[in-house]
Amino acid sequence: MIIDCHGHYTTMPERVNNFRKAQLEAFERKERDPDAPICSDDEIRETLVHAQLKMQAERGTDITIFSPRASMMGHHQGDAAMSERWSRISNNLIHHVVRLYPKNFIGVCQLPHSPGTPASNCVPELERCVKELGFVGCLISPDASGGYWKDGIPITDKSYYPLYEKMVELDVPGMVHVTASCNPAVHFTGAHYMNADTTAFMQLITSDLFKDFPTLRLIIPHGGGAVPYHWGRYRGLALDLKRPPLEEMIKDNVYFDTCVYHYPGIRLLTEVIPTDNILFATEMIGAVRGKDPNTGHYFDDTKRYVDQLPLSAADKQKLFEDNTRKVFPRINKILAS
Repeated sequence: MIIDCHGHYTTMPERVNNFRKAQLEAFERKERDPDAPICSDDEIRETLVHAQLKMQAERGTDITIFSPRASMMGHHQGDAAMSERWSRISNNLIHHVVRLYPKNFIGVCQLPHSPGTPASNCVPELERCVKELGFVGCLISPDASGGYWKDGIPITDKSYYPLYEKMVELDVPGMVHVTASCNPAVHFTGAHYMNADTTAFMQLITSDLFKDFPTLRLIIPHGGGAVPYHWGRYRGLALDLKRPPLEEMIKDNVYFDTCVYHYPGIRLLTEVIPTDNILFATEMIGAVRGKDPNTGHYFDDTKRYVDQLPLSAADKQKLFEDNTRKVFPRINKILAS
């Protein structure tokens, strides 16, 4: 089985996009939210059959761990109450997808981060999504201000601890993932996402988070941002700071995905990061939607790159399936049903 651990509902119905636009406009006018959008089964199917479902079949992947569209989480927009309501609507939409296609998608939730509010605000929505909707993980934002990093609070700060306590209790991992950037100097998919991945890793190096939460599991997406390319820098910084060796630090707690859109990058990732700490992913349909003119294949068809790697069959089995089952243990019961 090939499990894609990182997919977003980027093709959601236009009805939902229109609601979000109206919600933000109502907030600016200090009016109440419009009524939540209600999508039919047929509307949901129409957004998937010629997109994610078609590409799963064409590329030979089996199931996608699916979350709301990252660029539209909009933690920096509105206020905490709006973030909570929008998160519920977005997560319910993912649940609708999973209900229609349980053999193709498994849910991961957006959390209601908001600037100036503690991560404890996210706990009720996480608990609802896991216990009531059957989700298996969550997205954790290290910057709720949309590319300005105004809060200045690392994800290792104790204000995040109530969220981590709940994640450990529920046995679910978190993927570090920001939303769109409102900073004109920082492109969202080309810079903000990569910056957040790299920044979060450095925060983990300089903290004792995993001493406090030895079973907490965090996924740094997009191949870890700059981390694999600058592994020597991070090893050296860790040594200078008298921190544990990086391989020891990440062993049971930090994982990277394969959302790297060229073969040399994927090969570097697997040469630097231990195989046990890499999960297969595509982020389909997401940051890069087009085809590489040099190959005629989609950039985000990462399975092609993994297939070419000089790894043993056992190691590829880990990347494609076993590691994701380990990091997202709640999927095992779902896949067995």
